[in-house]
Amino acid sequence: MSESGSDTARTDPDGPPELRRFLTPKLLLLFIVGDILGTGVYALTGQVAAEVGGAAWLPFLLAFAIATLTAFSYLELVTKYPQAAGAALYTHKAFGIHFLTFLVAFAVLSSGITSASTASRVFSRSLDQGFDLGLGENGILLVALLFMLLLAAVNLRGVAHGIMTNVVLTLVELTGLLLVLFVGLWAMSQGDADFSRVVAFDTPEDKNVFLAVTTATSLAFFAMVGFEDSVNMAEETKDPVSTFPRIMLTGLSITGLIYVLVSITAVALVPVGQLAASETPLLTVVEIGAPDLPIDEIYPFITMFAVANTALINMLMASRLLYGMAKQHVLPAPLAHVGRRSQTPWVAILFTTLLALGLITYVFNASDDAVTALGGTTALLLLGVFTIVNIAVLVLRRDRVDTNHFVAPTIIPVIAGITSLYLVTPLSGRDAEQYEVAGLMLGIGVVLWAITWVINRAFFGERTYVKDPADLE
Repeated sequence: MSESGSDTARTDPDGPPELRRFLTPKLLLLFIVGDILGTGVYALTGQVAAEVGGAAWLPFLLAFAIATLTAFSYLELVTKYPQAAGAALYTHKAFGIHFLTFLVAFAVLSSGITSASTASRVFSRSLDQGFDLGLGENGILLVALLFMLLLAAVNLRGVAHGIMTNVVLTLVELTGLLLVLFVGLWAMSQGDADFSRVVAFDTPEDKNVFLAVTTATSLAFFAMVGFEDSVNMAEETKDPVSTFPRIMLTGLSITGLIYVLVSITAVALVPVGQLAASETPLLTVVEIGAPDLPIDEIYPFITMFAVANTALINMLMASRLLYGMAKQHVLPAPLAHVGRRSQTPWVAILFTTLLALGLITYVFNASDDAVTALGGTTALLLLGVFTIVNIAVLVLRRDRVDTNHFVAPTIIPVIAGITSLYLVTPLSGRDAEQYEVAGLMLGIGVVLWAITWVINRAFFGERTYVKDPADLE
């Protein structure tokens, strides 16, 4: 593949046109920052504090470190194979096991749905507080379902200017977090901040400090996911081999710094118990930190925009990935149907929306803490994928390519793989219901895969497998 920096679609007379390389370093940085910022820090700061007390910044810092180590593996692979498809492509090249490739792809798809479902809860709660509606649990559930239907409507119309929309919403997300830091500075100037809480560990009675920190880190990791989506933009990035390493690491560093500062501010201003009890913890921070300023009146709406951005990106990704797998004859063929007028994969969009609606309803009724269950499941699925990617980068060292590419020090994917695997296991203190939700999502995928396999075998004499993972996106 050519590494040309041209920003126009290139046409090979003997093949289809290639994707337009329009992503400049600045746009790629905004895409990465926007994809990471969002639901995680807006929703889970309180739950993280509930596990470790005032040292809530530590799990975010550890999650940032693990994400950065894994990013080195992604950087080696994306510069070595600058194509779309991400983890599925790397898994396929490293192991050549079609069912494993399918599971990785469906795990990524499922993580998008669980992430968007988490956002739906935060959106509905913020809407309730922003307009002082007093909806109650059933009302919150109804708004969350309506929110997902709204995302489906946007998705069905297509997102012609998706990157620019992401840029605008990223600025809104960033503004919301900078406001929290501004409130922290304001409170400090008024002598209202208590930084002694920031170094105080207060763990649940059934957990020691180490287990509490790993439990909180496995949850905080949800706030760091998103950077891996950027590898799917490799074919649309100008000079990806030189651009990706510095831009991805810069994006991770920016978001990691913001998260640590926000978590320190939150704990310094709000007692841990009150922070942990709030479903909109950052709104609680601005309410307590600046009671004389009208920031708390607009903050619920900033939160709504922030989580809506996260949810839209994830549902776009999930529907396109489902469409790609159906097009590859890995999942039922109707899921690959594209509308003539909208030119969007409407069947895949409706199916992923139905999955999200069912998941939201199930978790809202089955779990005492829907945000933690859904956010933790998202982190669980992606940590499993990251474990495989960190192994794949080592396996693929035997695959020599002619072009220069980024090479991570060998110890980094080893450490990243071990830590990711540990956070996947129950040893990290992960709640059992997260495994149940993840198993339910993957089980649906396996059933669909099995149905497709039987149909292909019976009627077409074909086996079901991913023929070319690059076509999944």
